[in-house]
Amino acid sequence: MIGLRSALERYLSMRQGLGYKYRDQVPRLRDFVSFMEVRKATTITTKLALAWATLPPRSHVSSARRLSYVRRFARHVAAIDPKTQIPPTGIFPRWTRPKPYIYSDGELDALLAAALALPPTSGLRRWTYHHLFGLIAVTGMRLSEATGLQRDDVDLKQGELTVRQAKFGKSRLLPLHATTRAELRGYAERRDDHLGSRCGPYFFVAEHGGRLLQPKVNRVFLRLSREIGLRRSGDRSGPRIHDLRHRFAIRTLIGWYREGANVEAKLPALSTYLGHTCVRDTYWYLSACPELLQEAARRLDRRWEDKP
Repeated sequence: MIGLRSALERYLSMRQGLGYKYRDQVPRLRDFVSFMEVRKATTITTKLALAWATLPPRSHVSSARRLSYVRRFARHVAAIDPKTQIPPTGIFPRWTRPKPYIYSDGELDALLAAALALPPTSGLRRWTYHHLFGLIAVTGMRLSEATGLQRDDVDLKQGELTVRQAKFGKSRLLPLHATTRAELRGYAERRDDHLGSRCGPYFFVAEHGGRLLQPKVNRVFLRLSREIGLRRSGDRSGPRIHDLRHRFAIRTLIGWYREGANVEAKLPALSTYLGHTCVRDTYWYLSACPELLQEAARRLDRRWEDKP
């Protein structure tokens, strides 16, 4: 019989081959298998899965997520070992998708201004964060996609970005507005003047030319968001970088409604632009923002008024 560790490596290889990144799942599931090995357990049971998922300190959300990782793995293992138990759903409170925070124009301007004030005044750092956050806001890119951009992915002559091997292994082209092209061109010139021969392959770089690391970017964002009053010191929740992506999607949809466009017909285009694998992920925005619901209701009212 194949051992759990061998079964796990096969499972991870299969899932990643299908395009799943599995950045969080890989270390978690390997930790689970180690947990099983310490207990000399060769068969997954609901009791053992729960014991691992609830190891302290764990919140309900993280325990539920960890158990879901084991549940998917157990379904795979059950085809090899019929004695495998698949942990049932509903053990923990159901996770709900966080409601997006929609930045106002003033809040976005304040964030970008605060980034531009980062020390040192003679360094590249402040320009990097100013343009990184600005690009995410006007394209709806994921943070990982923006920090992963390489110099060759940014075609400022044609005015398009190439997002390579994003979520689920998909790549896509993003057209850029002329003002965005001008801003990125200015950043690229500053970057090259600042670093010279130390320039690496990435478009957005750290102060000394290395790749921007997401944990570092998140720390800088938390600092700036506290400075401008988006978060209070010690807050464990609040506006996120990812909410800049939500802002782009919702403002696009609101703009279409106000133009009188056929929003349902345009949704697949927005879905492709955002890199969603399924258009239902884009439909979520229609119910996630009260302003969008109001626009939809106004359109429905007008349709009823036009009926004889």
